[in-house]
Amino acid sequence: MFSKKSFSSSIEYMVVGLGNPDKKYDNTRHNTGFICLDKVAEKFGANVSRIKYKSLVGEGTVSGKKVLFMKPQTYMNLSGQAVVEAMNFYKIPAENVVLIFDDISLDVGKMRIRRKGSDGGQNGVKNIIYLSGKDTFPRIKVGIGKKPHPDYDLAAWVLSKFKGEEIKQIDEMAENCCQAVELIINGNIDRAMNLFNS
Repeated sequence: MFSKKSFSSSIEYMVVGLGNPDKKYDNTRHNTGFICLDKVAEKFGANVSRIKYKSLVGEGTVSGKKVLFMKPQTYMNLSGQAVVEAMNFYKIPAENVVLIFDDISLDVGKMRIRRKGSDGGQNGVKNIIYLSGKDTFPRIKVGIGKKPHPDYDLAAWVLSKFKGEEIKQIDEMAENCCQAVELIINGNIDRAMNLFNS
């Protein structure tokens, strides 16, 4: 007979897309992590619809490893509350938690993979690093483009919706995330960086 504990320890990796939960934020630049996570979860057979750890979660398999796919519902700036709660429950090290999020320093249609590092000014990542005390999360940064001009309000920019050609480009980036996640979980992060870092 399986105890709850033996089942829970079967999760080996987490893949977390960062965003904001309200409907009004759907398809906004700041929700790029959610957009990409949906595509990745679908590819690996996870239905991200159960509410647990202050998140929508689903389980799937990537290269034979059991993975928890996760969309925190805490709002971006408190993402760490959800991520760290799940990490603690499953005893997952930071190195096995792949973060997917938006980056204003990259153009739309570009992505960059990093093994670890600072938050780069991204508030969701900042909160995860702060609450976990670790910065060794592999991360996939997906470009959402710079502000149209220096005086443009940053919050208004990141909460604006993708338009026209950008929608197609983000869809392509979401497809790339599927391959990148598989490579990272297989221990081939260098290959992922060589393939996708632009």
